[in-house]
Amino acid sequence: MKKKKYKMKKIVLLLMVFTAALHAQEPGKEAQEALEKSRKITWEANVDLEEDQFVSAEAKYRRAISGSSENSVAPYNLGNALYERESYNEAFGRFKQAGETAPDKSGKHRAFHNMGNVFMKNKEYEKAVEAYKEALRNNPADEETRYNLALAKEMLKKQQNEDQKNEDQENEDQKDQKEENKDQQDQGDKEDENKEKQNQDQKKDEGDQGEQEKEENKQGEGDESQDQQPQSPDDGEVQPPRPNQLSPQQIQNLLEAMQNEERKVQEKLDAQKVKGVPVKSKKDW
Repeated sequence: MKKKKYKMKKIVLLLMVFTAALHAQEPGKEAQEALEKSRKITWEANVDLEEDQFVSAEAKYRRAISGSSENSVAPYNLGNALYERESYNEAFGRFKQAGETAPDKSGKHRAFHNMGNVFMKNKEYEKAVEAYKEALRNNPADEETRYNLALAKEMLKKQQNEDQKNEDQENEDQKDQKEENKDQQDQGDKEDENKEKQNQDQKKDEGDQGEQEKEENKQGEGDESQDQQPQSPDDGEVQPPRPNQLSPQQIQNLLEAMQNEERKVQEKLDAQKVKGVPVKSKKDW
């Protein structure tokens, strides 16, 4: 399928310059002389441009523009020259200047038509539609402008659909990103919870181990204290007496004294048994 291409209004020839001058309001003598001089320079610039001498043509167009603000053809033709060299932004400024100074609808129509072309190059389709509409207001019969307007509307619709598609995709991506972030956050919370539980279990194990160590230490101290208790007298060692207590020797002496005392008492009892109770003699009847 052949690609559609919007159409460009070409450079205005000198004949059109004189036609525009005839429809323009008659200026003052000084202004008229400046305008005529400016038109002459514009013609020379057109010739240079036809001979591919762009630098010379550009310089002459600028001289013509500065020479008379009434000359709308010079900025228009300079805009076309810049457009062909793809200096679209500067070309737009010259087309705009031509549209503002154009003395009739024909000049305004050409200027707005080419402003629309700049907007098309910059993919500003909505602005291009408005520029072409303004061009048609000044010349409703121009088929080139009508063609460009239809193409601008088609490109605008395509751009809007593409923008909507991109917006929907961006929203979908944001939604997926939010869900992914939520999953990561939930996973992080779960890991934190597991880590906290592990820390609690570790603290509990450490606490139980500490209690066990304390208990073992306590038992060890008890065993040590038992090991450190004084040995009994049977070991043959004389233990020093404790405060307010009898020494083992004193206890032994006391036990022997008690045994001697008990022995004496037992001997007395035994002596009495031997003597016995006196027996009464039997009477004779």
